[in-house]
Amino acid sequence: MTRTFSTDPRRDGYRMPGEFEPHDGCWMLWPERPDNWRLGGKPAQQAFVAVATAISASEPVSVGVSAGQFANARRLLPASVRVVEISSNDAWMRDVGPTFVVDDRGGVRGVDWQFNAWGGLDGGLYFPWEKDDAVAQKVLEIEGRDRYRAPFVLEGGAIHVDGQGTLITTEECLLNRNRNPHLTRNDIERLLQRYLGVEVVLWLGRGVYRDETDGHVDNLCAYVRPGEVVLTWTDDPRDPQYEISRDACERLMQARDARGRRFKVHKLIQPGPLRMTKSEAEGVDSAEGTAPREAGARLAGSYVNFYIGTRRVVVPLLDAKRDGPALRKISSLFPGREVVGVPGREILLGGGNIHCITQQVPSGRRRARRAEPAR
Repeated sequence: MTRTFSTDPRRDGYRMPGEFEPHDGCWMLWPERPDNWRLGGKPAQQAFVAVATAISASEPVSVGVSAGQFANARRLLPASVRVVEISSNDAWMRDVGPTFVVDDRGGVRGVDWQFNAWGGLDGGLYFPWEKDDAVAQKVLEIEGRDRYRAPFVLEGGAIHVDGQGTLITTEECLLNRNRNPHLTRNDIERLLQRYLGVEVVLWLGRGVYRDETDGHVDNLCAYVRPGEVVLTWTDDPRDPQYEISRDACERLMQARDARGRRFKVHKLIQPGPLRMTKSEAEGVDSAEGTAPREAGARLAGSYVNFYIGTRRVVVPLLDAKRDGPALRKISSLFPGREVVGVPGREILLGGGNIHCITQQVPSGRRRARRAEPAR
């Protein structure tokens, strides 16, 4: 039986582990809404199958699927992938699923954040969103993990942690008036410390240009291991991403983490720039209350939006000219893991990528696999 605690994770001795720590599994949701995914979601479903298949070679994968799509998803997904009937408004498990926390005794619990579709009625991407807001509790019930219901709005893609007391986020997202207008920066820092067991919150400025999530950090910057991050990058001063990435790099280079370390920043050249084609935009249904898809719109493509599995890193393939260098760069950063590329454009057309559609379940065995040391 899943219990809901009225305390907070830090008080109970729990912390959010780094994604590079060992996992017991990974959760995803199934894409189907035709006002976000083109052609009734069929191309996106194939992309999600490829992601689930790639991750399942590293750790168990579970996919939440609506009743109407259950038979279709079961037919398309590998037999090794567990398919569970869960209703949702869309397919962004990173943002609507639980963020798992662990203690030093092997305990695993989940934080259930409040969700408002990336801004509610003030710039949010769709309405209603109440099914999405219930996903985290359902996942925790299935996993048999106890729950904390956080008293504020947050999406999992808005945070990255090193598992050793440091969290990275962006001002563009967490300080946006459409999330928690009643909270100050200090209020948010204290809540992050309480619910994720961190000590230091490092604020970057903006996220990737045109990211409709209001600048989620997981599209801009990700931990490789404690003390080391990878940052999306461009050398083109005419590109709007140029100043965003340089500002983030300067903040990282000037900062110290919770253990007093300076950051080592690895720059990862962005794909493209990429834009939505006319046929891609025309394949998406129009609907009231949903953000439109428009031909020519720039896509917030980033190779940083990868998933770190226990044995594999799964990376979106987005640009034939730059996929190879990106995979080689990421492979050099994860010498203990196989790096696998999976076509990511169909996921990007929906507004995110591989990290956005996945959520890891940590094993809780803190020392079962040593993180690669900083170099």
